Amino acid sequence: MPKRAYSCGIDAAIDVVGGKWKVLILWALHDGARRFGELRRMVPGVSEKVLIQQLRELEADEIVHREVYREVPPRVEYSLTALGVSLNAALEPLSAWGKRHMAHIESMRERQPV
Repeated sequence: MPKRAYSCGIDAAIDVVGGKWKVLILWALHDGARRFGELRRMVPGVSEKVLIQQLRELEADEIVHREVYREVPPRVEYSLTALGVSLNAALEPLSAWGKRHMAHIESMRERQPV
């Protein structure tokens, strides 16, 4: 099934990083390759099933590279591609904004009824 045409750059970017986990996975990979177990620990709250799914989608979009080492036991590492590195660079200002306003966001969330 063909994808719809994007209406703008934000539309395309959100299609790639949409959801809670992909951005956190990208951030976990910002300083180098990681094994699956490392990523699982660095992205608290994500289930194994969802992490696998999100990594596959990021790999399909050529944001993440999956390297399988022919060892016993087999070792698999995930790293950012050049496209992934550039996407992480684009996310840096969003991270800085979040850090600047984290206390305010947390206080607002605490006031909201559950």
